[in-house]
Amino acid sequence: MNLHEYQARALLKDAGIPVPAAEVAESPEDAEAIARRLGGAVVVKAQVHAGGRGKAGGVKLAKGPAEARTTAQGILGMRIKGLVVQKVLVAPAAEIASESYVGIIVDRGTQSPVVMVSPAGGIDIEEVAAKTPEKIFRARVDARHGLLPHQALGLGFRLYPDLARARQAAAIMRQLYQVFGGVGASLVEINPLITTPDGTVVALDAKLVVDDNELDRRPDIAALRDAEAELPAEVRARAAGLSYIQLDGNVGCCVNGAGLAMATMDLVKYYGGQPANFLDIGGSSNPQKVVDALSIITADPNVRSILFNIFGGITRCDDVANGIVAATRQITLDRPLVIRLTGTNEALAVDILKGAGFSALTDMDQAVEQAVRLAREAA
Repeated sequence: MNLHEYQARALLKDAGIPVPAAEVAESPEDAEAIARRLGGAVVVKAQVHAGGRGKAGGVKLAKGPAEARTTAQGILGMRIKGLVVQKVLVAPAAEIASESYVGIIVDRGTQSPVVMVSPAGGIDIEEVAAKTPEKIFRARVDARHGLLPHQALGLGFRLYPDLARARQAAAIMRQLYQVFGGVGASLVEINPLITTPDGTVVALDAKLVVDDNELDRRPDIAALRDAEAELPAEVRARAAGLSYIQLDGNVGCCVNGAGLAMATMDLVKYYGGQPANFLDIGGSSNPQKVVDALSIITADPNVRSILFNIFGGITRCDDVANGIVAATRQITLDRPLVIRLTGTNEALAVDILKGAGFSALTDMDQAVEQAVRLAREAA
């Protein structure tokens, strides 16, 4: 679950991290009033669960209250990566002497949190990793003990050469680690972590992603979810009990099992295609899930072909086949459908599909290659 910047900033501030004052506005009039209270120049920032806000025109400087109103009017209602901006954060413009990056993620390989820092802040960390990976420094954290003082200070010196600023950064890192563990986060970032001309280290931005598995144990954090700021397809999928992430490709994928879903996406890329989504219907044998999945996939106008890749273990192939037949009776299917089924009740599933006018493959490579070709032809 993604949090808005203003929500993440509040959690950081509660942990003692120095964060500039800021307020949320849902109308141009609110933005003007906030700017008047803050005084001086302000930054108006779109609150939307998407990266690249600045490049999309969702982060702008306003010199005063009147300009803040005009700026907010231009940002509210705009679309950034398919999401409509409904709120803006109004924060005082800061004098910046330097910008750095601090983040904490879960490293699946070592099954431990990793603190990452870089003196190249203010830009996407992915860009830094691609172009100047030598500017990223890491420290693995033993979850039994947390981020230790010497680890934090060592990372602080990677950002700043002088002891005073390194100590400030180290303190912020340890407080950030407390936030990370306290909310069950999978990622938390400060980008940029700035220094002001007088040498004060301040968190100017915040990003926080909470592991969905933690939400049942943390209802206060779960209550921060803003479904209106999420892609409608992802909201529908969550309500239907599906794991779904929308991507930018044109091959719609419906798969059972996260590992097989990832392998399917890799194979789509291997054959020169682009997956339009990650969609895992899980291990249940519920035909309604297939109906819901196909409904969500076909709602994406970028999808040019649809691939079902089912390996029947707990999931029965005949139930998936029944779901496909039921879904295609409810939905007008205007894109080619490629079906690969193998495993439990495979023969019965093939008979069900044949009776409805569909064919099914058993070879995964053949099915993926066909789906990619059909998507390319339909583009």
